[in-house]
Amino acid sequence: MKLSVIIPVYNEKGTVAIILRKVLAIQLENIEKEVLVVDDGSTDGTKEILQGIQKNCSGAALQVFYHLQNRGKGAAVSTALSQVTGDIVIIQDADLEYHPEDYAVLIMPILKYGADAVYGTRFLGIHRAFMFWHYLANKGLTLATNLLFDSMISDMEVGYKAFRTEIIKSIKINARGFDFEPEVTAKILKKKVKLYEVPITYSGRDYSEGKKITWKDGFKAVWTLLKYRFCD
Repeated sequence: MKLSVIIPVYNEKGTVAIILRKVLAIQLENIEKEVLVVDDGSTDGTKEILQGIQKNCSGAALQVFYHLQNRGKGAAVSTALSQVTGDIVIIQDADLEYHPEDYAVLIMPILKYGADAVYGTRFLGIHRAFMFWHYLANKGLTLATNLLFDSMISDMEVGYKAFRTEIIKSIKINARGFDFEPEVTAKILKKKVKLYEVPITYSGRDYSEGKKITWKDGFKAVWTLLKYRFCD
């Protein structure tokens, strides 16, 4: 069994080396691991940090790809998906909000219960308690998702998702930016695959700490959910 960890990166010079060190250090019993990083046109020195790490990391465990221009999270994930060789895919943000120590928890329903996809849920595990309006917006988007797709997920916008590789590769990803999350969720739910949720640890950051998603992305998420509910 092989796990492919996809890390889309954009202007994360303060955290990218730390998260890569954590990801590469994770050992899972009887599971091989590959890490695919996509720098999405960073301009803050992230690219140079990645080039240094890549130079000093021998072997095929780490691959780094570079976009010449910023194209968005969805585009970065698509680039990595075209190169994965594992049986399971986890998407790992390059900040420190999500903890690689949760990998075993994320993939357990796939290994034990035959899940096709697993979503972490930030509100049932250990989490930083702040940003009420962001929380409320997330709950609204999750409610809309459940109403539109007759589902009962608790955290649609979560950045920690695991998939059987054949499932995520069967989805055509059109999203370029943060609309990746609602698009993938809509298409997963329409496929009626076995979707599980597990509690994860979440160390959220605020905008002064580098959080990038804004209220505009919320409106785009609603439109994306509606579009893929009624269109392919």
